[in-house]
Amino acid sequence: MKKALLFKSSLLSVFLCLISLSTANAQVPRDRSFVKDMRWSEDNRIYITMFNDSTYIIKVDDMIHSKAASDSTSKDFVYYPVMLARNFLDKLKDNANSQTKFKPENNPPKIMTLWSALHISLGGGWVHFVNCLLYSLETKRLSLTAPLMTRPKSSWKPNPITKTYKRTHKWEYYVPVDQKQAQKEYQLRVSENQLTDLHDVPADFIKLFLETNNRAYQQMITNHDIQKQARVDLVKLLLGSSYLSEPQISYIKSMVQTAVLQYSYNQLPTVIIFDDLNAAVVMSLNETGYDLEKIVLRDSQDLTLDEKVERENQIELMISSINKVNQKVFEEKLKKYYQ
Repeated sequence: MKKALLFKSSLLSVFLCLISLSTANAQVPRDRSFVKDMRWSEDNRIYITMFNDSTYIIKVDDMIHSKAASDSTSKDFVYYPVMLARNFLDKLKDNANSQTKFKPENNPPKIMTLWSALHISLGGGWVHFVNCLLYSLETKRLSLTAPLMTRPKSSWKPNPITKTYKRTHKWEYYVPVDQKQAQKEYQLRVSENQLTDLHDVPADFIKLFLETNNRAYQQMITNHDIQKQARVDLVKLLLGSSYLSEPQISYIKSMVQTAVLQYSYNQLPTVIIFDDLNAAVVMSLNETGYDLEKIVLRDSQDLTLDEKVERENQIELMISSINKVNQKVFEEKLKKYYQ
């Protein structure tokens, strides 16, 4: 059984700007959802019908499970790996079209970090950063072994020898694609207490990365286990992010933009099971945070209309609370950074 991924929010770059979360945005009418119908059957499966009439059947045990009460009272950043919302995608596409029609008079700001480069084009917060990187890796738009990610072969050595050179000169790419090299870099970061770029990566991703050797990684590729490979690659990418130069960052930004702009509206929706509320919830991610799309109650037949409404309102308030806490943690980190 999967568990919801909870983790603290932190800064990756001074380029981050504040994103205001609105309580009203969290409580939107669900009749405009891309999910036409959803029911919880007696065989412990969720049956989902989309507006294009495609149908999905998902086992409850295979879904992400979470404790709604503990999530809504958490002081840490709450992360659910959900699909991107239509209005968020539409805005990104509109922005992309505007940028091609109207060229800015001034030069664009110089790319400083991977986070800042993506934040310029994607907006949103850390959850957008992770989800969009993952999606670009899962769709193979972004490849860690692309030509632009390949380190040029050279016998040159800095004088004196730098720490960065010692750690990266054996890498074939600008990020540690080889599992042994990547895990060595991770252990060095642990010993130096320099895991800033990985503090917010879900623990399940880190665990998978550490348990995967080169042979197992190649097996993932052979078996087309795209989701696992993408999670391992995400860790590798962030481990190497501080060693990236502008051409590599520009390439990653371009591939992520391409992947997101071609994001399919017909993606399989992410269903979160709130065990303590006996509810299955479809959520998406818009520019302000998590957005409720559909709710189905397992014990619906045993509830009165008023009880159903009360339960759904409770879930809406919970999501609103999570969005507020996520924003508060984000702002507190910013204040500490600029002091």
